[in-house]
Amino acid sequence: MTKSADIANLIAGLSAARILCVGDLMLDRFITGSVDRVSPEAPIPVLEVRDEAVMIGGAGNVVRNLVAFGAVAELVAVVGEDAAGAELASLLDDTAGVTAHLVTVVGRRTTIKTRFMTGGQQLLRADYEASGALDDTVRKRLYAYAVARLPDCGALVLSDYGKGVLCPRQIADLIALANAAGKPVIVDPKGTDYGVYRGATLLTPNLNELAQASGLPVVGDAAVVAACDHIIATCGVGGVLATRSEQGMSLVQDGDIHHLSARARDVFDVSGAGDTVAAAMAAGLALDVPALESAHFANTAAGVAVGKVGTAAAYASEILTALHEAAFLSGEAKVATKVAARDRVEAWRRQGKRIGFTNGCFDLLHPGHISLLGQARAACDILVVGLNSDDSVRRLKGQGRPAQPEQGRAAVLASLSSVDLVVIFGDDTPLDLINTLRPEILVKGQDYTRDEVVGATEVDSWGGKVVLAEILDGYSTTETLRRIAE
Repeated sequence: MTKSADIANLIAGLSAARILCVGDLMLDRFITGSVDRVSPEAPIPVLEVRDEAVMIGGAGNVVRNLVAFGAVAELVAVVGEDAAGAELASLLDDTAGVTAHLVTVVGRRTTIKTRFMTGGQQLLRADYEASGALDDTVRKRLYAYAVARLPDCGALVLSDYGKGVLCPRQIADLIALANAAGKPVIVDPKGTDYGVYRGATLLTPNLNELAQASGLPVVGDAAVVAACDHIIATCGVGGVLATRSEQGMSLVQDGDIHHLSARARDVFDVSGAGDTVAAAMAAGLALDVPALESAHFANTAAGVAVGKVGTAAAYASEILTALHEAAFLSGEAKVATKVAARDRVEAWRRQGKRIGFTNGCFDLLHPGHISLLGQARAACDILVVGLNSDDSVRRLKGQGRPAQPEQGRAAVLASLSSVDLVVIFGDDTPLDLINTLRPEILVKGQDYTRDEVVGATEVDSWGGKVVLAEILDGYSTTETLRRIAE
């Protein structure tokens, strides 16, 4: 079987995977804007803020990736008794597929990383850090959660950001617990003493982390393998998957060596890519998929993740699309669920892109549609098209419609250069989708009055703009179907 088929089969089985993640949870904030001038107060750029977004970071990004793959995740972590901690708890509650077991620590600050972005690049990062080790009472509560949940899980991920959840004693206890239960342990490591992870199945350091922990050079395949071998021999771990950015990955385990080429076409941001790799390896190993096959899956998933801005998750549909190189199939990457579309739109917005939105049934694509979509794309940087589902079209147009099924209509729209993303929605109107994506530009044809445009009030409320596009006369799907019937 080909690697693509292996990965496709792995993804198909991920709904049966449940993974326990223990580690440092944090809140990632992204403040995006434009820089057009220097401050008169000091020689520093002035960021004109246009958008703010929050994401679950740290160990939370591991579980976001797990559920994006289609798996189920259990998270054990701490938060502070503060607004950021409450916001993290709320975000996790809203993340389908994640069950969070959080310990609130009085007097402890929730870790926040705030990134100021312009033009898709970080201008500045400001951190609010949790500090100090957790007391024994908190540590024991976290361990008790792990003891209770591990029997139902196929693997354990330790997501170590050095914020105190994974102290050496806790790490040793958790690894011993998993080993006794016969569950693989995947560690996204921190620091230079990898001996604290003794007994783990696999470590996933990046090149810089590998160099610091091994004290060896890591330039070239042979040097990377030597550094991995050193870690395995001296730290008592089962293997190392070294992530090497544009050079791909190297898996060293049980005397076997495998170098995997990078799969990313464009790299926008490596933030959180290590979380994606740890999540993918845990998902594969939880299903007893061989380490090499799981590494190919992780490599493909990481290639998707670094093609986004921020701590983004790689969705199963995006990973499957990334496996196909044929130009015809590349259009599938433009068809997304509402949740995946929200993440992509947030990533585009952090790059400073203006998001446009239009919607319709697009049953038989005709020149009138092409004209509308072209005008819509000219009014924005990124055009998202909301497409009525088959059931929605039948309710709106009657029996006998649509003439083409929704997947076919979506594929045709996705093949157009003017369209950047297609989202199928099942409601009679796209209002819920508009509220989720919050476009800056809303486009409909001039056959509507402004007051008739669904979402116009909402777009106005967040400072957006409604555009009424010119209609190309003489084209109608209903009339076309009537003529065909004759």
